Amino acid sequence: MKMLVSIAQGYGAGVQLQQLAYFVAVAETKHFTRAAARVHVAQPSLSAQIRALETELGSPLFNRARGNITLTAAGEALLPLARKILADADMARREVQELTDLRRGTVRVGATPSLCTGMLPEVLRLFRQRYPGIQLLVEEGGSRDLVGELAVGALDLALIILPLQGSDPALATAPLLREDLVVISSPDGPPPVRTAQMAVEDLRDRPLVMFRRGYDLRDFTVGACRAAGFEPTFAIEGGEMDAVCGFVMAGLGIAVIPSMVAFRQPLRTTPFAAPGLHRTIGLAHRRDVEPPRAARELRATLVDFVANAAAADMLPPGVRPAPGVRRGADGHMWTAGLDRQPGLEGAVADPPTPRAS
Repeated sequence: MKMLVSIAQGYGAGVQLQQLAYFVAVAETKHFTRAAARVHVAQPSLSAQIRALETELGSPLFNRARGNITLTAAGEALLPLARKILADADMARREVQELTDLRRGTVRVGATPSLCTGMLPEVLRLFRQRYPGIQLLVEEGGSRDLVGELAVGALDLALIILPLQGSDPALATAPLLREDLVVISSPDGPPPVRTAQMAVEDLRDRPLVMFRRGYDLRDFTVGACRAAGFEPTFAIEGGEMDAVCGFVMAGLGIAVIPSMVAFRQPLRTTPFAAPGLHRTIGLAHRRDVEPPRAARELRATLVDFVANAAAADMLPPGVRPAPGVRRGADGHMWTAGLDRQPGLEGAVADPPTPRAS
């Protein structure tokens, strides 16, 4: 295992990045031919490079059985190191390629589905106006999936829901927005309650249109119901945001969604009574690698957008800056109660868990 440590610290003089890329491809596809197709090389050449890597490391990396390729203990140890090395090398290459005036480059940003259809489009429009030569790659997914993509270097930044499910020392996070959750119902049917607001308890025994598993809002809603002492009743489940809103419009049930999305839907919206349900939207990136310049500019554009919209009272209904977060005159993010962080370049404490009653 000494060579594995050497790779992590000095990338190993005899090990090539190409060999590590081939190794990761085989580990992920569990098939030499498919791995060769992924990295656009002939299968014999890929196999030869894998054998050369195993010789250099002094240990086999794969258990080779016909139709069944698995990692050895050495392969399991190497895989996370290889992914990190490749991500670091790719980030270095992209950073060097970017021109000082940001006429070219790439930003890889992740966001949850509700943010992709809510705030993110306007932020990306502003960024595109400032830096038309920067390519934008957007990954839409749940917070847990996005955190995984950040950890392996597949994303530069991500807009996620805080707090994370368990602390991750590899990530730096900062709260950005606080958003109310509301109940939507079909305008053609009766309102969910006779009052202007409703409590979580009012969801008991009501048919809910529920998001698919892995969706942040599903976990949040189910957790709020359980905190109130009951299990939610699903009328239908498994949809994405657009599908859930469509099912509600058809009268199949009611749903809990972010106010940022609700105000743009032709649906009846009912807020929760105080203290209500809300969630915190945060920015995250890898702690050990500073985002490339283009990603830092996107981050600044995002913080600018939030600060300017809040100052002009133009944030969507039910959306406000997270407590203690503001943008300083130097463009840096400040968080009350903590030392000033240059952008997000330090550890910023996660906010308290949102109240569910």
